[in-house]
Amino acid sequence: MRRKIFLRLDPPKVLVYGFGVIILLGTLLLSLPSSTVDGKGLPFLDALFTATSATCVTGLVVVDTGDTFTRFGEMVILSMIQIGGLGFMSFATLFAFILGKRISFKERLIIQESLNNATVEGIVRLVKRIFLFTAVVEITGGTILSMRFSEEMAAGKAIYFGFFHAVSNFNNAGFDLMGSFKGLTEYAEDPIVNITMISLISLGGIGFIVMNELFEYRSTKTISLHSKIVLAISGVLIFGGALLIFILEYNNPSTLKPLTMTGKIFGAIYQAVTPRTAGSNTLNIPDLQQSTLFLIICLMFVGASPGSTGGGIKTTTFAVLIGAVKSQIRGQEDVTFFGRRMEQSIISKSLTVTLIALFLVFTITMILTITESGKDFLMIFFETVSAFSTVGLSMGLTPELSSIGKILITITMFAGRVGPLTLAFAVTKKKKENHYRYPAGKVMIG
Repeated sequence: MRRKIFLRLDPPKVLVYGFGVIILLGTLLLSLPSSTVDGKGLPFLDALFTATSATCVTGLVVVDTGDTFTRFGEMVILSMIQIGGLGFMSFATLFAFILGKRISFKERLIIQESLNNATVEGIVRLVKRIFLFTAVVEITGGTILSMRFSEEMAAGKAIYFGFFHAVSNFNNAGFDLMGSFKGLTEYAEDPIVNITMISLISLGGIGFIVMNELFEYRSTKTISLHSKIVLAISGVLIFGGALLIFILEYNNPSTLKPLTMTGKIFGAIYQAVTPRTAGSNTLNIPDLQQSTLFLIICLMFVGASPGSTGGGIKTTTFAVLIGAVKSQIRGQEDVTFFGRRMEQSIISKSLTVTLIALFLVFTITMILTITESGKDFLMIFFETVSAFSTVGLSMGLTPELSSIGKILITITMFAGRVGPLTLAFAVTKKKKENHYRYPAGKVMIG
């Protein structure tokens, strides 16, 4: 019977229900007395919020991770981060490999949907590569961080901290164990921590499709249009964002001004990289200038790239929209990148994703201004975009959210992780094919 139900479900519904089941399981585990230091377990709503944040690789927390949870609770969170980052269907595929089972075509379609891949061809091989890449990157990052943390911690704690933060940041989750909601601010000028974290976040954010093509480049000598756009836009957003943050925060006595020139550069780059949906920070977010905070909101909304561990509307969506505007201004009929034309369906999908995302963000923000009355609007807007884009940065609002506010942010994180379009497909009826077309009409625009 379970098999029949599974076969009747569309891939978007399977993804939505799958993430829902993982979140509920995580909620129950975090509610256990053994999960928290005080031996009481988290209240249900706080456990639900934390489980959603971990599974949706967001990083927003209502309680400090390092101060509140036992090792068991932290490992529950880390497990949800890993499953949520790579996708539960990727893990289901891994177990099928281990058990020697065949991957059905329906399961391949679901994997394709979860990885946002253009085709089902080679999808199983890609999943194998994903686990290979993940293992190599997380082990390398964890080893480097463990060696650095061992200079100020006992060896066992350093290894645990090193690998926890490597997994968390590669999956763009942003959970940390430093305590007191201070993030990585103590390492703002540390070159090893900064370079390692920036590398982990960037690799997790460009997407496994791009990583796979870069891995195969020595033999293929080709890079797809998708990867070219992802790399180009990611480079512009990171270095452009870092330059603007450097300028805006250079004389801010609460952020960059007290740091050395090297620290200023690291601080600017880190804060430009982390809105790509990572959520960890080396500068205190509430102390940033309002102009910088608004810039970070824009970077968060764009987010990471398709098929990655991050959220947002994605770099390719942003690129297509910019290309469409550019072609309209120039009076060109086609939207082109690197000598290739974009199909109208891609432009329409990009517009749809962006409008749904804006509608969700604006709606949640408006409701939060009512439920969280008395809070600064920029703080509320920042929190909502961070939740939707599964970033995890906060101006300090998360621990102070009302019960309704926690529920709204939980829904926003979930919608951001599964994707606004996937969620829309999951909750609507299966589309019917029309055998007719209406007469064309004209509307004045602009």
